[in-house]
Amino acid sequence: MKAKQNERAADRKLSEFLCFAVYSANLAFGKAYRPILDALGLTYTQYVTLVALWEQDDQTVSGLGEKLFLESNTLTPILKKLEAMGFVERARDPADERQVRVRVTRAGQRLRERADVDLGNATGLTAKDFNRLQKEIVTLRNNVLHATEQRDA
Repeated sequence: MKAKQNERAADRKLSEFLCFAVYSANLAFGKAYRPILDALGLTYTQYVTLVALWEQDDQTVSGLGEKLFLESNTLTPILKKLEAMGFVERARDPADERQVRVRVTRAGQRLRERADVDLGNATGLTAKDFNRLQKEIVTLRNNVLHATEQRDA
């Protein structure tokens, strides 16, 4: 039976791969966001970093990285750039010098008003379908992460 499954997997077209559907949908979202974010002078990863900080300000770098699914070596350059742009500030946590905390500056808060991005209409989904699909994608992501953690343990 396993040989048949392998034959089928080998015969699948690219368009039939779920991972490619998710990947190409991500590229499409990037294309939709690009003109909006270009006008703000932000990349998508800088934008979602700010969204996470607008949601909860004064976070540790490690906590923010977990929320964004980014490693410290990826997140730190993003934060340095946002800091150079004047949108965030980083400082050692006085209670634990090993931790670096990130806060949104006044300029970063003002940017929030200009960065109100809603691409709900671009998806062609009703609000109900949008919410359902978002939850299903989160479940998919969590299942894949869980499976890879189990495999790597």
